[in-house]
Amino acid sequence: MMISLRRIWGLVYRHLTLFRRSWPRLLDLAYWPVLQMTIWGFTSQFFAARLGNHGAVTVGMMLGGVLLWEMALRSHLGFAITFMEEIWSRNLGHIFVSPLRPWELVAALLSMSMIRMSLGVVPAALVAGLLYHFNILSVGPVVVLFAANLILMGWWVALSCVSLILSQGGGAESLVWSMLIGLSPLAAVYYPVAVMPWWLQKLALSLPAAHVFEGLRAAIGQGVIKWDELAWAGGLNAAWMTAAILLFMQQFHAARRNGAFMNIGE
Repeated sequence: MMISLRRIWGLVYRHLTLFRRSWPRLLDLAYWPVLQMTIWGFTSQFFAARLGNHGAVTVGMMLGGVLLWEMALRSHLGFAITFMEEIWSRNLGHIFVSPLRPWELVAALLSMSMIRMSLGVVPAALVAGLLYHFNILSVGPVVVLFAANLILMGWWVALSCVSLILSQGGGAESLVWSMLIGLSPLAAVYYPVAVMPWWLQKLALSLPAAHVFEGLRAAIGQGVIKWDELAWAGGLNAAWMTAAILLFMQQFHAARRNGAFMNIGE
């Protein structure tokens, strides 16, 4: 079945027009990433001043972790909030009266996720460079693989949230704000997996993020690229994304049969 780029662009353009004359929307995209970078940047410098020769490595690990985790968070929220905008505007039923197919909706949500994520993360990266002289690209080309795995994780978590909204209605909207943040203790963003209890390590290593941040610490602290960690992250992302897609398609077809598109959020 052919996917229409015109229909995808039409949905993307609808959401882009919301930003055109609304500076609060644009400000909101960058506010939290910049705030997180500012707080954690000063915190890492405080600890680095007491660690002597290891200070620069500490700053790099902390700021790299903050920036990459924000990519996961912003990709997740960019996908899910774009979907919820359609619910809040009572537009979801109208969309599926049109010829728009579910895969075209997902493609539009992914596109808006990348746009919203970029508008949030780029200002945070500039703050890291200006205030703390940290450049995430100094990690090397492997940072692209780190970022891609975290963006993919943000997407399958968001797709799972969308599926729950289709199944449970507006009552599940709160999961959009909490689900990925709730996984952050297991993501090992600021500390290695080894500091967790052994039983919690098993849960942590089932998430791609834990492998990404283990690899990031090795790249910054030791100058070593752990390809095995990246392979685990990629494989886990493939498995979780497949499960999220199957869940979404099941809930989408159930919502269409039940006529739920017209009353989600009520």
